[in-house]
Amino acid sequence: MYKIMRFYLCFLLVLSPLFGQKTYTIKMATVAPEGSSWMKEMRNFEKEIKELTNGQISFKVYANAVQGGEKDVLRKMKLGQLDSGTFTGVGLGNIVPEVRILDLPFLFRNSAEVDYVYTNLFDEFQKRFIEKGFFLVGWAEVGFIYLYTNTPVSCISDFKDVKMWLWKGDPLAKAAFDAMNISSIPLDITDVHTSLQTGLIDGVYISPYGVLALQWFTKTSHILDYPLTNSVGAVLMTTKKLNSIPEDTRRILIEKTKENMREIVIASRKENLESLKVLQEAGLELVPVKDQAALEEINNTGKVVREKLVGKLYSQELLDKVLALLEEYRSNHGS
Repeated sequence: MYKIMRFYLCFLLVLSPLFGQKTYTIKMATVAPEGSSWMKEMRNFEKEIKELTNGQISFKVYANAVQGGEKDVLRKMKLGQLDSGTFTGVGLGNIVPEVRILDLPFLFRNSAEVDYVYTNLFDEFQKRFIEKGFFLVGWAEVGFIYLYTNTPVSCISDFKDVKMWLWKGDPLAKAAFDAMNISSIPLDITDVHTSLQTGLIDGVYISPYGVLALQWFTKTSHILDYPLTNSVGAVLMTTKKLNSIPEDTRRILIEKTKENMREIVIASRKENLESLKVLQEAGLELVPVKDQAALEEINNTGKVVREKLVGKLYSQELLDKVLALLEEYRSNHGS
């Protein structure tokens, strides 16, 4: 009897840490719809991180923008109602304005350039976000952004007949459209679809997957075959939540989440390419840039916008660093 009791007590001592183990639920919000590649990857990651931490960490993900837009999510994170969220450059710029340099128009030529610059600037931006109480978990870019219109646009002057949407409160997009003399109407993203239906606007800018998911493509007929920009995106977590997690478990969370973000970026790029094909199959016409002169005008516009925003969103030093990284990559890999 004594041996049985001693075995039972030892068994309980072994299991007691597991029974008393504190668990951490990370409440995360995203505009990504259920069924998208982003959410599919996220759901797989939820299971993986739970297994790797023996159930210590779990995620509660609110998809489909049920927690509101980026400003709403950011406000709730500051209040402690949410712990994490996905953001585009507009939301990220509300915390660290300098990050909008990665959204500059006509800056990147391909995804390899994007990866090179993002990787080299990650630590610098991480420091800036931590200073504001947020941890940059990883990049989760929206992807290359195209211009969708109801009349064919093949050069900047063609925009004179377009009533272009402008994301309300986005200084970078406003600077770009002003530099191109494009008439724009500021609206919240939630008002875009209705405004397309009523004819208040007849031009929008978004990723190919985004224009499909939001059904904006049904009210446009042409796509300029030259991306406006590559839209930065990222996942943030409050430093308060992150620091509440034990160091060893926190390390697993950070490493695996960053890996997961990379997988999501790769899946998102593939999804955008597939979406571009679907849009053409749906009847949208891909319009090439008119000629070499029009192409040079577009790229010169990009240079004008970059210089115009120095001292407003970012420093000359940061702009020089970005351009030097691009030049470094292009000299080593070709343009």
